[in-house]
Amino acid sequence: MNTRTDRFNDVHLHATSVHGWGQTYSQISAGAAQCALSQFSNARIHAFREHINQRVVQHGEAPRGQICFAVPLVVPGAARVQGRAADDKCIFVLQGGDEFMFHMPMHMDMLSITFEREAFERMMSGAPWPTGIDALLRQPVVQVPGHRLAESRRRLLALFNEVIAAPEQVFTPEAEQQVEQAMLGELMRLISDPACDRTQRHGSSSRSFIVEKCHRLTVSDAANAPSVVDLCKRLRVSRRTVQNSFQSVTETNPVYYIRSVRLNGVRRELMSTTPQQLSIGDAAAKWGFFHLSHFASEYQELFMELPSQTQRAVSAPPVRAAAATA
Repeated sequence: MNTRTDRFNDVHLHATSVHGWGQTYSQISAGAAQCALSQFSNARIHAFREHINQRVVQHGEAPRGQICFAVPLVVPGAARVQGRAADDKCIFVLQGGDEFMFHMPMHMDMLSITFEREAFERMMSGAPWPTGIDALLRQPVVQVPGHRLAESRRRLLALFNEVIAAPEQVFTPEAEQQVEQAMLGELMRLISDPACDRTQRHGSSSRSFIVEKCHRLTVSDAANAPSVVDLCKRLRVSRRTVQNSFQSVTETNPVYYIRSVRLNGVRRELMSTTPQQLSIGDAAAKWGFFHLSHFASEYQELFMELPSQTQRAVSAPPVRAAAATA
């Protein structure tokens, strides 16, 4: 079993370190980021625990050929998964290849477990799960009985911590399989509990739809980010509706949110290039910032550092020509 534990001071570094996931994290709340990530994996399972002290929006695609579960450990504020309200009385489910958007509140702590789809179906086929489980697994947010969730959360976390603390104990295929089956069994017992309503349907809210549409419009043409007035016209809704939607879903206003997403875009550009490849001014312009003094001030306010202080990519050393031989 491959294990790893990291701490980061940047949500972008955190996002790119989650094994097998194609995603971006954008920091929305202002302040120095403190992120913790522990994970273990083999060919059939990937489990990771993440904690981030800032409000973050996650956007990406779930790993293809997988089925992904997330068990929130602490949800201290408004959270939205695929447009559905989420709290610490539910689990999240994503099918491999699904595009997802997750609004994570400050100080959220979450355990995620991803199974290789074929292995998951093989493990599922050997047990007489109640009817309706398949339909329930297609719901991104599943409400589960509170007492059962507390028990399952405790056991899953104990299993996870055992592997992270002593990976040498899981060094045989048989030991790895025991961990996989124990985690899958815990999740399936949870959602097959008679008290779990397998007919539940939680639709995406109109407010979440507005926020997610605005987010996508912002990143689709980064250099010409739409204003709030433009967004209202495109969505055919009032400014008040847009304001209320952002306050409900993101706990901030649309101007601040959109600017934060764009500032995160600049930060990713800077961290993935060298100064020789891309100047700060050109990176800012790619995301619609053309007044560098205002940009630098807003960047510092969000990330607690100036753009010039952001760590850039390291240039590869020049390749030396081999010495000629007689």
